[in-house]
Amino acid sequence: MNLSNLISNPVARRWAGALAIASLAGASTLAAAQSEQQELVNSAETTLSNFMRDPDMTWMQQHIGQAKAVLIAPVIVKAGWIFGGSGGRGVVFARNDQTGRWTGPAFYNIGAASVGFQAGVSVSETITLVMTEKGVNSLLANSVKLGGDASIAAGPVGAGANRDITADFVAFSRSKGVYGGLNLEGSVIDVADNWNRSYYGSAVLPPDILLHASAPNPQAQRLASELNRASSGQRTSSAR
Repeated sequence: MNLSNLISNPVARRWAGALAIASLAGASTLAAAQSEQQELVNSAETTLSNFMRDPDMTWMQQHIGQAKAVLIAPVIVKAGWIFGGSGGRGVVFARNDQTGRWTGPAFYNIGAASVGFQAGVSVSETITLVMTEKGVNSLLANSVKLGGDASIAAGPVGAGANRDITADFVAFSRSKGVYGGLNLEGSVIDVADNWNRSYYGSAVLPPDILLHASAPNPQAQRLASELNRASSGQRTSSAR
């Protein structure tokens, strides 16, 4: 059917209109999904800036250049009365051993259940440095339990904090609320496949994103650049 016939054929015009609407709807849905992930990436950039400007986070600032990967979770909510739990989402970037450059993000879910006397709600932003190959490999699996599949330690906090830590993961948190802090031991980190698929537009796995860099997204470049500056000892930009 040539163009003139298509224009003059009312059935064809209706089908063409329906296909155009469906195409626009699909593009709108994809854009909305991507914007949700991009919002988390932007929030992670702000969290990194907050930690790099915090005088109590000198250990993290001095050791991020030695990390093999980093998990940034801008919002972890912990709530409970006797029985409690915590949860949130985060992004992971891995550092290339040859170039020293950071690649990512891969999206992950973070969750934990706890039992004990507790009350209230706290909201924390966390940065967890992945210091070993074992830690990186555990993130390439479908899920990892901190303190079980891989060791975790609370990062030293304070302007004079300076001690050696031997752990796969070293976690830092900044909290506001009833709880004094956030202990990630026992937390389960699992791959958010649907978020990765939405952000990159295809089914990709953490090794594709973090090791092979075969699924880049230009919208993450600013956070990657901030990590490059942080790990080279430069200050990140101010939080927005």
